[in-house]
Amino acid sequence: MSDARVRLGWRGEELAVAELGRSGYEVVARNWRCPVGEVDVVALRSGAYHFFEVRTRRGREFGTPEESLTPAKQRRMIGVARTYLGEHDLNDVDWRVGLVAVEMDRKGHLLRVEVYDNIV
Repeated sequence: MSDARVRLGWRGEELAVAELGRSGYEVVARNWRCPVGEVDVVALRSGAYHFFEVRTRRGREFGTPEESLTPAKQRRMIGVARTYLGEHDLNDVDWRVGLVAVEMDRKGHLLRVEVYDNIV
């Protein structure tokens, strides 16, 4: 992955975490990995665990952030969420899989940050 893509992804995650904080979420883990895959942000709000994928796009040449989240990735996120909950003895909690869409213009100026807390 190019340095520019890594920087864009890192910036998008920082913006996503800031927006989640403003929206009342408490971030409990970032970039949590297991054999099933990885989740960008694990957050807690109102007793429910939320597993967020952060998708950042600069321009619309490759579509919107929302369009980039494939059904296969959604299935992997469910598996990662179940693994996280099992490893943390949280089998009886409410949980959701979500998306934070970050969109910037071609110069890198922020256009929007949208939180979708229940995508599957």
